[in-house]
Amino acid sequence: MKILVINPGSTSTKISLFEDETSLFEESVFHDAPELLKFPHVNDQLPFRRQVILDILARRGVEPSAIDVFVGRGGSAHTQPGGVTRIDQRLYDDTVAAVGGSEHPAKLGVMLAWTLAQEFHREAYTLNPTNVDEYQDEARLTGIRGVYRVSHSHVLNQKAVATFHAEKQGRRYEDCNFVVAHIDGGITVSAHRRGRMVDGNMGADGEGAFTPTRIGSVPVLSLLDYIDAGHTTKDVRLMCSRAGGFVSLFGTADSDVIHAKVESGDPKATLVWRTMIYQVCKQIGEMSAVLCGKVDAILLTGGLMRFADVLEMVREHCGWIAPIFSYPGEMEQEALALSVLKALRGQEPILTYSGKPVWSGFE
Repeated sequence: MKILVINPGSTSTKISLFEDETSLFEESVFHDAPELLKFPHVNDQLPFRRQVILDILARRGVEPSAIDVFVGRGGSAHTQPGGVTRIDQRLYDDTVAAVGGSEHPAKLGVMLAWTLAQEFHREAYTLNPTNVDEYQDEARLTGIRGVYRVSHSHVLNQKAVATFHAEKQGRRYEDCNFVVAHIDGGITVSAHRRGRMVDGNMGADGEGAFTPTRIGSVPVLSLLDYIDAGHTTKDVRLMCSRAGGFVSLFGTADSDVIHAKVESGDPKATLVWRTMIYQVCKQIGEMSAVLCGKVDAILLTGGLMRFADVLEMVREHCGWIAPIFSYPGEMEQEALALSVLKALRGQEPILTYSGKPVWSGFE
């Protein structure tokens, strides 16, 4: 069975082709922020990303009609339970409309998988999208009536890495407590208690550390002053997901470019880079408090873990909390393909999107 895995990120489009459990190839195309900012809305990127995928397949000599199953990373629909979910018209429509409130490029995975599956008369699936909701009630409430925190995180990679690490230690994910940090174009840090992600920052919503593409947490009154000075709410929304962080400070989301400046001793780049990691460390401490200090391990993953100084700085600030392990890159491609393969073999359930949020507010 040939399975095409489609994984759009804030700065890249990655695809993998699997034949059963075997990965035939994996390829990722980097998109710098100015390239993607040509598109007014995330949805407008669909034809561009589709062509990127078709070009890769053509170079690899793969006919799309020869693919049996399309699997896409997901997000932006109503919150969902974790697991493998069949993509249908309802899930596609809610993803396009971003009824869950988050406009993360991961949503394009569901949209691309569904449109390609429709074109070639195949089925499409997703796994652990960014809006999987397992939060405890204390993580939901804010100080504004009717405004709640919801789960918008790198759930797919975080759960894959946590499961892998637990098994590597001879344990089950469901028996462990982890703080997991996904550090890349987007950054999310979450508390995982016995197989459930009970809290975390809303990375694409302006919460947490700033990133190569996002503003992170900004004092509310300062942000209002920024808008009052002539900037629009549309500008701010764009900076929450695609035009903040490095893009605002340097005009590029290319971490290699910024880190090269750090290595050359550039004072601005050094301060910005260290501040970003410093803010990640603060989040790790926050999520450790969520777990009452009972943390089996701190797991660091994502593309920026290719830079050794990230691990060094996190160890310096957080090594006293729990052992720290680094898994550079991500495990999303394998998780998407192998979980769907197991589901198709009847070894895991296949969920149907309900069209309703997992949690819809307090009484």
